[in-house]
Amino acid sequence: MKAIQHTINHHFTITRRLPRPVRARQELLFDDTNRSSKASNPATRLAQSLTHMLHNQIESIHTQKTLTQSNFSTILEDKSNTPISFPKDDISNNWEEFHGANNWDDLLDPINPSLRQELLKYGELAQATYDAFDYDPYSEYCGSCRYNRNKLFEKLSLTRHGYHVTKYIYATSQIDLPRWLEKSQVAETWSTHSNWMGFVAVSDDEESCRIGRRDIVVSWRGTVSASEWYEDFQRNLETFGHGDAKVEEGFLSIYTTKFRSSRYNKSSASEQVMQELSKLIDFYKKRGEEVSLTITGHSLGGALALLNAYEAAAIFVNLPVSVISFAAPRIGNSVFRDELHELGVKILRVVVKQDVVPWTAGMVFNNESLQNFDEITGGLQWIHPHAGVELKLDARASPYLKRGLQLLGHHMLETYLHLLDGYESSKVPFRPDATRDIALVNKECDLLINELRIPPRWYQVANKGLVQNAYGRWVKPKRDPEDIPSPTSESANCNEMQSVLGY
Repeated sequence: MKAIQHTINHHFTITRRLPRPVRARQELLFDDTNRSSKASNPATRLAQSLTHMLHNQIESIHTQKTLTQSNFSTILEDKSNTPISFPKDDISNNWEEFHGANNWDDLLDPINPSLRQELLKYGELAQATYDAFDYDPYSEYCGSCRYNRNKLFEKLSLTRHGYHVTKYIYATSQIDLPRWLEKSQVAETWSTHSNWMGFVAVSDDEESCRIGRRDIVVSWRGTVSASEWYEDFQRNLETFGHGDAKVEEGFLSIYTTKFRSSRYNKSSASEQVMQELSKLIDFYKKRGEEVSLTITGHSLGGALALLNAYEAAAIFVNLPVSVISFAAPRIGNSVFRDELHELGVKILRVVVKQDVVPWTAGMVFNNESLQNFDEITGGLQWIHPHAGVELKLDARASPYLKRGLQLLGHHMLETYLHLLDGYESSKVPFRPDATRDIALVNKECDLLINELRIPPRWYQVANKGLVQNAYGRWVKPKRDPEDIPSPTSESANCNEMQSVLGY
């Protein structure tokens, strides 16, 4: 221990005396030495690692203090008086590259600005599944989408992306919850077991021209309900597909469970989405159009996206299938990962370094170096490797976020989108011309620094859903008939959409 302490003290004594630019170079040199010095003794290597970690913490504190001293009111005012711009670059000539044909080689670090915009687009489509979800336990429609599919993007100000929704997806699970865990506090509800889990959408003509193909998007929601939380913690692996691929039973249950007695899950989420994909792909292929499938989701939604991609790639041969996931957990064994790659599924996992969820699901044994021993382990069930390419973001890069342990805040999708918007490369600070609204970070958490004066968890329905009637009484409003979930209206809207699309 004395050797370790001596090495740390010596290094800090030297670096404190250096001018800041020189000191930064010295830290980088020390870090390189730490990574490459195999000849040094264990005490020295441990000291170097601890020193490097301490330097990172000191650098974070220094940055935070510097920014705290600045006028955050001016920063907010300047940004609020600047229109939010959404550049839409023409990527029609190289869309395959942005869709992952080359596994995003040379596009991530530094990030290609056009790719950043595409990733933000898919992230916002994933965020829509949270923003439109009705989880008011006193609502008779708790667990449904607040809006009809034809109004979803209009209500959420997402029409700029150029997509229209063709189908809503509903999911259930195999468990029966005790009454105190059920989602709704009212006796009569629209559905006892089903929840709205996402949607299928298609790019319109203008967007299709810009991106070079007709893009079908499936967006999956993350965990909200008690039954979903319960399923998330199911750790047993079950066979998925026709070989030795196995995935966690909780995720698989949400994806494949159906109840014949249910109004909304007579077919499973899997069957609903695959039936819609089959219709859309067949329709656009017959028109001679090039078609792609992009599946996105956050957290649990990222896990469901992988199951969806596996199934779609196995059925729709030669269809370009990509997954853009955010904060996705590990979900299956190494065979599942390998089969995803063999099926040609391109996967880009966006993760935040401080978020623990991407490392969950058997995380004690999730050291990916264990994959080198596949020949010995034979793909043991406790090995849950990640699949695809990783884009790692660092919460410390943003000057607007609180430091320290923020388990909820670091996992929120809006935090991911904030960091993605400010990301240029792993070696460059948060870009000052990031366009997304900073206040969005605090929609469901308390991660923004107090100097910004943005209240925590501010996103909610006005007056928590109560409105004044003609007599001045505060009451629960009635939903517009077209926004009420029902198999009948689902069918009618589907026929209307089919008429618009022409199939």
